[in-house]
Amino acid sequence: MKLCRYGELGKELPGLVDQTGLLRSLTSVIEDVSPSVLAPGRLAELAAINPSSLPLVESNPRLGVPLSGVGKYVCIGLNYRDHAEEAGLPLPAEPIIFLKAITALSGPNDPIIMPQGATKLDWEAELAIIVGTRARNVTEDEALRYVAGYSIANDVSERAFQMQSSQWDKGKGCDTFGPLGPWLVTKEDVPRPQELDIWLNVNGRRMQTGNTCAMIFSVAQIVAYVSRYMTLLPGDVIASGTPPGVGMGMKPNPIYLGPGDVVELGIGGLGQQKQYVVRQIDKKSC
Repeated sequence: MKLCRYGELGKELPGLVDQTGLLRSLTSVIEDVSPSVLAPGRLAELAAINPSSLPLVESNPRLGVPLSGVGKYVCIGLNYRDHAEEAGLPLPAEPIIFLKAITALSGPNDPIIMPQGATKLDWEAELAIIVGTRARNVTEDEALRYVAGYSIANDVSERAFQMQSSQWDKGKGCDTFGPLGPWLVTKEDVPRPQELDIWLNVNGRRMQTGNTCAMIFSVAQIVAYVSRYMTLLPGDVIASGTPPGVGMGMKPNPIYLGPGDVVELGIGGLGQQKQYVVRQIDKKSC
């Protein structure tokens, strides 16, 4: 099942994408794709609905973040061997955890705003894990029971900001640095999360090609590990790391994004995103 939210920013409505790719409205069934909807029982109720009974959404509306009420945006760093090598960093002995600001979240096709002072704007295509059930100190064997589904994340990063200290958050949390979507695909439709192809293009040129089978730490390992250090709540997002091919790692010279550049990315079965890079206009943004 593919859940989404569509409409103007701040006025998004709940939707469902049927098996033919048509967008249908869920407004008569739920108020929003909120954390409470991600409970196993509620998802089962939605899955039992015949999509053809839902009204079609006309035109081609903007897609927003596919769920509301995200409480935490957890990220895992250096989770692909080749990515750690291109970054010139040692392979982690355990998952590297950092947090992305919730205000960074944006729709899958919303523009990436280049913040003031940015000189090294970069991309990272990632599998996003969406938590459906409260998880604390769960085991690896049971970890996937707590997952509601998956989505696509672009962990947009400003490397100059990121490398100013040992804490990466400054380079990860600016407004629009968290495109998520287009859909939340429930786990029943993603039975093998360690077999998903990931790709990313910049201006039509392939930059990242990978597969989740190359993760150092699996989805189950990540969920179990993170739950040891913080309670995971329904609606929390975990970005699971990026394969090689980021701009910072390009040889002989890094490649960074600038105004007018176009980023396209996708994961098998989870859809695609497309973002244009624009200059910051609002000086009150980060």
